[in-house]
Amino acid sequence: MLSRRSVRTLALIGNPNTGKTTLFNALTGLAQHAGNYPGVTVEYKVGTLTLDGGDALELIDLPGAYSLAAHSPDEMLAIDVLLGQQQDAPPIDGILAVVDASNLRRNFYLVSQLAEIGLPLVVALNMGDIAIRRGIRIDARALSEALGAPVVPICAHRRQGLDELRRTLADLSVDPAPTRPQQVALPDQLQRATAELQAAVPGPLSSAEALRALVDEDGYAERRLLAASASSAESSASDGVADRLHDLRMAGADALSELESNARYAWIDGLLAQAIDQPSRLEGRRSDRADRILAHRLFGVAIFVLVNVLVFEAIYTWSGPLMDGIDALFAACGDRAAAFIPPGALQSLVVDGLIAGVGGVLIFLPQIAILFFFIALLEDSGYMARAALLMDRLLTRVGLSGTAFMPLLSSFACAVPGIMATRTIEDRRDRFATILVAPLMSCSARLPVYVLFIGAFVPDSPLLGGVIGLQALTLLAFYCLGALVAIPVAWLLKRTLLKGDPPPFLLELPSYKTPDPRTVLLRVYHSSRAFVVRAGSLILATTIAMWALAYFPRSGDVVERHQVERQAVAPAALDALEKRQAAELVENSYLGQAGHWVAPAVRPLGWDWRIGMAVIASFPAREVIISALGTIYSLGAGEDEGSETLRTTLAAATWPDGRPIYTLPVALSIMVFFALCAQCLSTLVVIKKETGSYGWSLFSFGYMTAFAYLGALATYQVGTALGF
Repeated sequence: MLSRRSVRTLALIGNPNTGKTTLFNALTGLAQHAGNYPGVTVEYKVGTLTLDGGDALELIDLPGAYSLAAHSPDEMLAIDVLLGQQQDAPPIDGILAVVDASNLRRNFYLVSQLAEIGLPLVVALNMGDIAIRRGIRIDARALSEALGAPVVPICAHRRQGLDELRRTLADLSVDPAPTRPQQVALPDQLQRATAELQAAVPGPLSSAEALRALVDEDGYAERRLLAASASSAESSASDGVADRLHDLRMAGADALSELESNARYAWIDGLLAQAIDQPSRLEGRRSDRADRILAHRLFGVAIFVLVNVLVFEAIYTWSGPLMDGIDALFAACGDRAAAFIPPGALQSLVVDGLIAGVGGVLIFLPQIAILFFFIALLEDSGYMARAALLMDRLLTRVGLSGTAFMPLLSSFACAVPGIMATRTIEDRRDRFATILVAPLMSCSARLPVYVLFIGAFVPDSPLLGGVIGLQALTLLAFYCLGALVAIPVAWLLKRTLLKGDPPPFLLELPSYKTPDPRTVLLRVYHSSRAFVVRAGSLILATTIAMWALAYFPRSGDVVERHQVERQAVAPAALDALEKRQAAELVENSYLGQAGHWVAPAVRPLGWDWRIGMAVIASFPAREVIISALGTIYSLGAGEDEGSETLRTTLAAATWPDGRPIYTLPVALSIMVFFALCAQCLSTLVVIKKETGSYGWSLFSFGYMTAFAYLGALATYQVGTALGF
């Protein structure tokens, strides 16, 4: 039970698809950050809510949950934080529960459990506009009186009711417990069993924890209770608690879970009867009518494919002007720095290392932001849930379920959050299989590689009457390649290393709604910022390391010879002479020596030592290949995928006998390699964190590298044999 100290930390919780994230963004804006508690990998969000009087509350956005019966890692985190069991988590002073006004009976099941925790409770009644359209009338004041806790009607995506919600939370911070919410009158059998379990446990156990351990058979609460008992001073404590749990569950004629659910729904029905007026038959949702087409097994799939085609066309065409602007900006910065710093190692470090490294990160932002924009737009509209439903049939055939769709879809933006999103998958084998195929989805880091080689070697021919170009279609094909390879890989994993049947897929289809611009833009902002911070530091460090490997050792003989030649050539030929000198210095550098060492391994792919070296340099982060090629070809590390200079240089590169190095088969083999290879340290690190084993990270790296090499080999050899 709380003391009457001021409320400082609130837990925000609710069922999935209740607008919880929209409300969190509306209340906190940019004053939020993501993090992890020690000992868990589940990410949470914390935001600062500023009240009218200037006071601030900390708002913890917990993962969505339908009840306190935890099965997946994210649900476990929510319960641990609420019950004060999470290490280093601040004590929760109150709960802000978000409910869907158009589906109160289901949403209030969680509310009935939250009321038993003993914390001050505020209910945000969201999506009232949808409830009104369906003919539901809610008396929020009557509902508040019946519940014994504040109930505030809001419409989060329209910013309606937020001022009243802030005032309610401000009142709560002054007087945290003026009243306690009404609680469900559980059956006597359940109350006695709960009390007896508390008495049987050697340590302290709250009634809420005891109830969950009893009712949720083989659930998280039971496993934690048994683990705590096993670590106690009494060696037989765990066995005794397990036996007591079994006896209490078998004591009555009815299952305890059935007793609990019947009691809760009876309480909910009585509560809602005092405050809700709704017709005997609810108005049909517009979403239901739309789903007849969008969720259709044939039309729905066709629309899903069309949506993806349009998204990739937009990514390819919209980013061009923005990328050109960023390219020009950093080129100007490099020229200005070169004018002020004398020629030598320092100038090269600043221009080709630091400035080029930062530019090499920021040049990706337009493409990545556009990709995140469309993902956020489709998710916030409710369409992505339909896409998951459409994909469930395919995923089930390969041993996964529709629950894997959202993590796999998120991996198209970045595999790191995609892998972290697998925490919602309850079955361990299903979760691990999804983790191992998620890196095959073409993430945003692969996009610059595709853009460079498609732009240089694939003609921009219009198709379908100009609706889409050949370059955009090629880009879409490479995004599909990883997904197509993931199908047999998942099938093999679920029949060998991770053998098991796919779990049943239960999915709530939220109502379609107009995406909230603020929520979409905040999602783009936070995702893009996370990419720059996480990938940017790695890319910048790798770029500087690449510069050092390509700059040292400096051959004095080469420099002296070119100084003599410089005096004998015409001024118009100086530029070509300097490029030859730079190329020769790179070839004699540590980077060049390593490139010649790997050349025999990559020659069957149609690559020369420079391509092989650039690919190896990009293993920490795929995007590094762009700046690596710029460095190797003496153009500077500031070159990006939109650079015409880099594209022209690649097209003009030749073997010693004059044959072009970069033919269409070579370009395609490079893109196939990048589509399938595990070139991302962050991904391998997060695989280890999520699986708890370095073995799975090494397995992922090994099988993907083998697939990438074989795929690139087949692409080059077949393409060459066909005469391309």
